[in-house]
Amino acid sequence: MHIAIGSTNPIKIGAAERVMSALYPDARFSSVEVASGVAVQPRGDLETRTGAINRAVAAQQATDAEFGIGFEGGIVELDMGMFVCAWAAIAAKDDRIGVGGGNNMLLPNAVADLVRGGLELGEAMDQLFKTQDLSHREGAIGTFTDGLITRQDSFEYLLKMALAPFRTERWYREIRR
Repeated sequence: MHIAIGSTNPIKIGAAERVMSALYPDARFSSVEVASGVAVQPRGDLETRTGAINRAVAAQQATDAEFGIGFEGGIVELDMGMFVCAWAAIAAKDDRIGVGGGNNMLLPNAVADLVRGGLELGEAMDQLFKTQDLSHREGAIGTFTDGLITRQDSFEYLLKMALAPFRTERWYREIRR
């Protein structure tokens, strides 16, 4: 079985490979850079979810894989402040689709203010912590939970939820792209 991941980010690749290898031990993985079709810094659940779905579909179609997987991280403004949000999607060759989202965590004002000022979350984190490519490692989630949950753990959890229509298919027969 061929599974395509719509990203070259090692955290997203690791999440997809860990979850899907447990289900499909003989799976072959490839990663492809595909467009999300949304802003570089998605805002809100709708835009972030759309990005994940677009990446999953594009990865599946670009490689003709059995499954394409897409992840998208974004931010959402709520009454308490700015939160991270994230979505995972899996698109099957036969047009079935699954999505999972959540993992909201409140961002400190120091980060939220930089994002509101125009920086992407990853850029804001790098600026604040004087790092490079933090989003390709622990990200905001790993940093602010002090490693209790990693960014990869977060994406693995979302992908597991996105797999619901594939694990209990009889309940989801009407869900298609």
